[in-house]
Formats: sequence, C-alpha cells, structure tokens
Amino acid sequence: MSGGIDGFIVRAMAVGGMIGLAGGVHAQEADVAVPLPPVVVEQTAAPTPAKPTKKKTAKSKAKQAQPAAAPSPAFAPESGLSGSPANRAGSLTVPDTAEAIAEIQRIPGAVTIVPDTQFRNTPANTVKDAIGWVPGVIVQQKWGPDARLSIRGSGLTRNYGNRGINAYMDGVPINTSDGLFDLFEVDPSAYRYVEVFKGANALRYGSNSLGGAINFVTPTGYDADAFGVRVDVGSFGFIKSTINGGGVSGPVDYFINLSGYREDGYRQHSRQEMVRLNANLGYRLSANAETRFYINANTWDGQLPGEVSKAAALNSPKAAHPEWLRQNQQRNIDSIRVANKTTVRLDGTTLEFGAFTHQRRVDHPIYEYVDYNVSDYGGFLRATDDRLIGGFRNRLIVGAGILDGTTDYYQHANLTGGVKGAMTTSQLWKAKNHSAYAENSFYVQPDVALIAGIQFSHAVRDQRDRLGVNSGSSTYDNWSPKVGVLWDVDPNWQVFGNISRSAEVPTFDANAFNIKAQTATTYEIGTRGRRSDFIWDVSLYRAEIDDELQCLTIVMPWFTAPCALTNADKTVHQGIEAGFGLAVLQSTFDFDDSVWLNVSYTYNDFFFDGDAVWGNNNLPGVAPHNLRAEVLYRHTSGFYAGPNVEWVGGNFYADNANTLKIDPFALLNFRVGFEQEKGWSAYVDGRNLLDKHYIATTITAGNATPNMELFNPGTGRAVYSGVQYRW
Repeated sequence: MSGGIDGFIVRAMAVGGMIGLAGGVHAQEADVAVPLPPVVVEQTAAPTPAKPTKKKTAKSKAKQAQPAAAPSPAFAPESGLSGSPANRAGSLTVPDTAEAIAEIQRIPGAVTIVPDTQFRNTPANTVKDAIGWVPGVIVQQKWGPDARLSIRGSGLTRNYGNRGINAYMDGVPINTSDGLFDLFEVDPSAYRYVEVFKGANALRYGSNSLGGAINFVTPTGYDADAFGVRVDVGSFGFIKSTINGGGVSGPVDYFINLSGYREDGYRQHSRQEMVRLNANLGYRLSANAETRFYINANTWDGQLPGEVSKAAALNSPKAAHPEWLRQNQQRNIDSIRVANKTTVRLDGTTLEFGAFTHQRRVDHPIYEYVDYNVSDYGGFLRATDDRLIGGFRNRLIVGAGILDGTTDYYQHANLTGGVKGAMTTSQLWKAKNHSAYAENSFYVQPDVALIAGIQFSHAVRDQRDRLGVNSGSSTYDNWSPKVGVLWDVDPNWQVFGNISRSAEVPTFDANAFNIKAQTATTYEIGTRGRRSDFIWDVSLYRAEIDDELQCLTIVMPWFTAPCALTNADKTVHQGIEAGFGLAVLQSTFDFDDSVWLNVSYTYNDFFFDGDAVWGNNNLPGVAPHNLRAEVLYRHTSGFYAGPNVEWVGGNFYADNANTLKIDPFALLNFRVGFEQEKGWSAYVDGRNLLDKHYIATTITAGNATPNMELFNPGTGRAVYSGVQYRW
C-alpha cells in the first residue's frame, strides 16, 4: 500500500483497465427489450438485448417487454414531479421507481436505485439481501439481522451499532439523534426500492456524513399489490412469513406489510425472533397536494453469541463465547416510528414538509445490564424549484431539518444468567441536530449542469451523569460546501465529478462531549450508462479526513471496553466502486433467453497519513478487495438460474498496529427460481456451498494480540427457499 495520490492513480488505472476489457464487447443494435437480470448497478429500466440472428415468431415477440425508457436528458420534464401534478395517476408524496431513477440521475456523483425486483425473490430479511450488490457498500454480517454497514469506510471501526451513514425510511430519519442506527428495523420485504447516496451526494436529504445516506422506500396504494403473501424457510431453523396489501379508494390510498421471523441461528446462543410492521396511509387533498402518514413498529428479541479469538472462529465457528453464555447476553428492542409527510406541487416548484417521532425501548444485558429508553423527534422542510432563467434551466433545492432527542440511560451489574444487579451508571443524554442546506444546478448547456451546494449544521451533545461522575456538553458547528458537474454525453451515458466537504459528530455511548467532530474533503469522478447489452457504473474517489472517529476495543483480564472513542489525526480513504452487467449470450436455447455476467467490485485503500503513533499503517476493519460476480441464465417466462461468488481479497487487519491479520476468503453460491409480476413466484438460494470457514467481521483494537477475542465467524453452508403469491 502506497500512501499518496500517485499510487492511487496507478492502482485505479490498473483496475480500470480490467473493467474496460470486461466491457469491451461490441453492443449490437436491438429493436426490442427484455427485463434485465437483477444487477444492482442498473440505474434505469432494462436495456434492449442484442438482435438475435434467427427470425422471431409472433409468440416469442409477444413475450418481450416494451422498449424501456432511457435515462432522461438534462432538460427532460420531471416525469410529472413538478410539471402537471393534476395529471398524475400515482402518489404525489412518493415517486414511483421510474420517477425516482430519473430524479437521482440529476446528482453529479455516485448514487444508485435498487428496485425491489433485485431482492424480492430472496430471503429478503437483512440489509445485505437488499443492497449487498451495490458497489462501494460493504455489509459484514455478524448474526441474525446484525451487521456492520459501511460506505467508503464510514464507521469503519464502529464495533456495535452503525454510524457514519444517515439512514431513512421514506425520507424520515431512523438514526437516533446522536447518529447511531439499528439494522433490525430494515425489512426488505416491505420496500418498493432503496436509494443509495454515497458521501456528499446525499445533500438532497441534508445528509452530511462520509458514508452518505440510504433511503428505504415503501410502496403506496398506487403501486402496491392488492394482496401478497409469502413464506420463506431455510437452514438453522429460519422461517419468515409476510403478508401485505394496498389499494386506492377515492382520495385515500394505503399500504401495509407485516412480517414475522425466527431462527435458531448458525452459532450457539444466536436465536432471533422478530416482528416488523410497515404501513402508510395517503390522502389526496387536491390535485396539487397530498399528505401521508407512516407507522413503522418493530420488536426484536435476540441472543448474542459474542466475539471469539481468530483460532476459535475458524476452528469452532458454531461455538459461542463462554462468558456471553454465562451472562446470557441479549439485545431486545421495541421501537415505533410515526411520521407525516405532505407534498404540494405547483408549476415548477415542489414543497415537502413533515414531522416524526421515533421511540425505542432497549433491554440489553451484555458485560453489564444496559437498560435505556430513546425518544427522538424532528421535522423537515424542502423546496425544489425548476424553471428557465434567461433561457437556461436552473434547479434550486433548499431545505432544513431538525432531529432532537433524549436517552434515559442506565447500566446495572449483569449477574449470572442475565439477571439485573446493582445500578452502576445513570445518565441523561440530550442531542440536537439542526441543519440548513441549498443546492443549485445551472445548465450551461441542455446536457451540462454546474452544481454548487452548501450545508450548515449545528449539533449539541449534552450528558448529565446522575451519579456526578461524568457530565459534559459539546457544541459542533460545521459548514460543508460542494461543487460538481454533470454531463449527459448522450441520453444513455453520464459523466460526473464533484468536490465536497463532510462532517460527522460523535455518538453518545463513548463520552462524546470531549471528542472532536470528524471532517473530510472528498474528490470524486465517475460515469454511468448503458448500451444495448452492457450497463456500467464506475466511481473513483479520495477522501482526506481530519480527526477520524475511531471506536477501539480495550481488553483487560477483568474487563472489556467495547468502544473507547478517540480521534485519529489524518487519514485517507480512497477507492474504486465499479459495477457492470454484460449480456454474454443471447437466444441461447430459444429466442427468449439470455445469459448475463453481473459484477460488483469495490477497492478500498484506507490508511493513516503520517500519524504520530500509527505512521502510514492501513486502517483496520475491511479488506482491500470486495467482489461479487454472477453468471445468470434468465428466460422471459420468469425462470432463472446461475452460480455466483463472493470474494473478499487481500489481507486486512483487526488493529491499528497492523499486527493481527484476517485472511481472504471466497464463497460459492447458487440460486434458481421462477419470478413473475403477478401470481406465483418461488426460489431456492444456496449460500457458502463449500462450507468455507472464514471471518465475517472483526471489532477493532489499537494493538491486538493473537488470542484477543475480536472476531465473528461467517455462516456455514445454508440453503433458503421461498414461495410467494402476488395479486
């Protein structure tokens, strides 16, 4: 690993060359379109396939889908988003998938829409099922629904919980007010699509973190199935059942999705039980206005098997940590989120505003018995104006948001068996997050936009220790500008670049009031597009970070501190995010099938930059190479089958000192199924078919020793299957 930009450029050229070779297949002219296989790099509807050499019959032509809409040119109307709302047949508050794709492609940076067609014929239970194929997104599964989620190295050393990414459901924050978020609330069976905004490309939501934002969007009554039911079963006692439905009656529409799941778990003491409800109710106030109410309620009871040594993780991966067993460590959470969003669409201007509250009850026996309640609330206001100024198109977005909350936090001694003992900690945490932002896109040419934006954020972290031990308060004010350019080379090809500033405020659970905010300047270039039998999405970035937040584990014979928060000095995160889909064969067995090669590759080069203690060492926690690749046969009847591999390549480390390595690994998977828009669908999904023993994720330390218990073993051979009916 070399530490400078020159070294990164050399590595980028090498990887870029490989991608270029892979994409060098000549795209033949086409006249019809078939649905693209589930490739996350897809940014628009399916491309047209290569023209077959044999003459099609009338029957085979009838099976083909209609030609898909290409990416919108720079001055295309907003698919009804601001032009003629009275003529819209769908929801005013929630864009459908096609509208969301057209909207997100106006951003001059790495962004992705993942439609539900990518993940609905899977177990659809964890965030990895939904966005695991997005280049640049790293999901390291621990157990059950728990995982480390990172984009561009965000929250890289966060050992428990996730930070560094702003997570939303239907545009409403699900992060706690101090910045953490739980993945268990994410139920992929409930969403119409998922939006991924990397880095400062999430300014549209006022997000200002290194990792960006992810927005999970549920259907409305306008695009929901009238009725749906599904059952999924699998290895290690996995079973999940889901029922949903929606519809429209006059000015009212509704959607509801209820799911329940349980599993015994691959590892000892990892049983999980969960129920998740997602519902919304919309009311059309007029042709130009709509309001929508949301409710998301969840309950999770989960056992925790705990981290173990590297040797134990590889040689006895099913075993739990003995001390975690003795203490009966668990994580049990009840949560409910209630929100409202109202949209008013006028000629050229869209106004959105809303309010929300999110309540959580956490019962969490670990090394001590953690017991707390979280009460968060807030609101948002956003206006989008799109009009001609002096003959040039101009698009202005301005907005503001508030996310405040309190946490009533207690710790008790954890007696044998998870019994609550004497109180050891009693604290009241108060967090405030107020932001205002603006972004303007000025089209100097119909196909070239210059973008400038800025955000101001004001945050307060206040901790009151009722035992008089550890109280304090900190205020963080940050300005974060952004400039960029977006060029529509043609209706199916975009080139973009931007320079942005980001800031991230510490979380509460590590005495945040005496820690600096993390700031970064990120440089990014990239391209996305499609041809008749090839789609691509490639980004290169470099983030130069000051005061990176690190959450380091300290292990002593009598005590383990799971997160001692500190600031690194200067660090660099740089990398490549590349995905493509290539039709390698057309009309293989008959006129209506194809074979696709789907690839998602992420290159991570994260390191200290002349640190006084760690020098130019690699940052711990993530491998340099992450690849997912699939060869998939797909027939227009709905049948598909094919193998795929997941490769985590290159040694990486569990500590800043780079003394304890995690080995690379590769997993072989295979999936087969039948899927259609309405009626019956079914699948069988085999994972880690060679039963590879590997390290799935690690918590991190400053200096690690070979026997430190930092590791979570990956899941062994597993098979999942499911059947669903959509009407």
